[in-house]
Amino acid sequence: MKNSNIYSPAYENFPNCSVPSEDEAHDMTSNKNDASDEMESSCSFQRHVSHVLTNDEVTALLKQKNKYKWEMPAVDIPKSKWVGTGENMQGAPDDPFVDVKGKLRDHWQNTLSDNLNSRLRFFSLCNSYRDIMHCNKKPFYLKGSKVDSSTMDAYIMHALSHVHRTRDVVIKNDAKLRNDANTDILDDNLYRDQGFTRPKVLFLLPLKSIARRVVKRLIQLSPLTQKDNAMGLFKKEFDESDDEEETENSSKPADFNLLFAGDVEDHFLFGIKYTKKSVKLYSNFYASDIIVASPLALKLKIDGGEDVKKKGHAKENDSDFLSSIEIVVVDHADVISMQNWSHLHSVLEQLNQLPSKEHVANVMRIRPWYLDQHARYYRQTIVLSSYLTPEMNALFNGSCSNYEGKVKLVTEFTGVLPKIQLEVRQVYERFDASSVGESDDARFDYFCTRVYPKIQESDEGGVLLFVSSYFEYIRMSNFLKSQDASFCRIGEATSQPDISRARLWFFEGQKKILLYSERSHFFHRYKIRGGHHLVVYSLPGRKDFYPELVNMLGESPNPKCNVLFSPLDILKLERIVGTSSARRLISSDKSMFVFC
Repeated sequence: MKNSNIYSPAYENFPNCSVPSEDEAHDMTSNKNDASDEMESSCSFQRHVSHVLTNDEVTALLKQKNKYKWEMPAVDIPKSKWVGTGENMQGAPDDPFVDVKGKLRDHWQNTLSDNLNSRLRFFSLCNSYRDIMHCNKKPFYLKGSKVDSSTMDAYIMHALSHVHRTRDVVIKNDAKLRNDANTDILDDNLYRDQGFTRPKVLFLLPLKSIARRVVKRLIQLSPLTQKDNAMGLFKKEFDESDDEEETENSSKPADFNLLFAGDVEDHFLFGIKYTKKSVKLYSNFYASDIIVASPLALKLKIDGGEDVKKKGHAKENDSDFLSSIEIVVVDHADVISMQNWSHLHSVLEQLNQLPSKEHVANVMRIRPWYLDQHARYYRQTIVLSSYLTPEMNALFNGSCSNYEGKVKLVTEFTGVLPKIQLEVRQVYERFDASSVGESDDARFDYFCTRVYPKIQESDEGGVLLFVSSYFEYIRMSNFLKSQDASFCRIGEATSQPDISRARLWFFEGQKKILLYSERSHFFHRYKIRGGHHLVVYSLPGRKDFYPELVNMLGESPNPKCNVLFSPLDILKLERIVGTSSARRLISSDKSMFVFC
């Protein structure tokens, strides 16, 4: 079968799009020198996309368990190391840019200058095309802007390199096919260079202010001659204020002010398209190279909710533009966990599905592993967070199946107990839970039988009852109601008048118990007054919240603190009391421990 259409439809004609510009037309006839820049077979990109998995290899991938067989030092990350599956990595290569195109390399060297080396380590890790879990990243709002920017630059550089490599392969093959119209595409896998649709990179971010940081940097790191036009609508939609400027004279902690200084809307979704000389924001999804979205907005798009909102009626779901995503970056996953984690899980499950209809792709040019429905085994997922949760572990183990393997950061923690500013006896009480499924009920039973009766018998009020999840908040609220307890509550959905009323009642002693959720503390960072006894029903995921809660007892003449935990809480526990202490608390024959 001879090829009757030698051009690449995925990079030439787009549905519902305007006629290609001069830049785009020039892309299709890019000069020989740029085309010949394409990588050798040893290039990590070419090696990754050229390998065709056999059915036996896929079966082995489905059966294998995540056994981390090797480790290497995590340079510049204290008390940490990288562990991985698959082939052993020997650290960064002598020339991490060996696989990077000349224009990109030159631009990065000029732009980053002295800061280049700090980016190369994580860039080399990304360039291995393995799934990555980095859950000890110091974010910009925790005074770690340099470290955060270094990691962000690295994954942006990797995404740009991948997009340029992908486009240049298509352009090079288009040129070859134009020069030889008799070439039979099916006789040579070299020309099978595309997916079902054009978008190849997906950035999943929690807030508009964070998306603004990423996109600004993406444009700065792009070697383009025309950049100014790209920022017009973006500046209007995403604000021009400095999202890292700390609010002066604020009673809130500095990290809160930095994180929530900019636009905190969690609903955004747009495409970014690259041509030879320019970058275009808000491009049609099927004409885009990169998709930037919040999990909420993308979930609504997948479900058709956007069309209901705009037009008042449901429309057929259109998520085919996610069918050929090859790199996913989930940045600030810890912030996403404070929104709705299920949205992120739903989005990842929707990636790399067979499209519901054709999108002008030349079927003869589609890579074989797309047609075999093996695309999810080629997708690289990079998860970045300031701390690790069981939900992140479950997502990384269950939704990330890259055939190249996995890399994960492991850290020894020193704990945050020294941040407690007052002398208070902290009693840690361990209860047994044989499985994750039984943990919630075991915790609840322990509280009801061992902790609440003591609260009920005491005449003293000022009991600050902290819970980390919404499920626990609802369950505990229902329990206290059933006991006709004197309590008030502050959750993420509590109205401002009710919050003010609850804080006043608790401070004045009109209510004995204040039920307080971690999400409410995350989004508002209230300083609760009137507390004498802190009961931590479940430890906070954010380690710095623990000393903040304990320090709220500073006005009490006799402060007390009780903490409930099980062996399944090890991730939270080690961040708060330190890794070595956490292991002792988990393995000891005793079930009660005291920190002073």
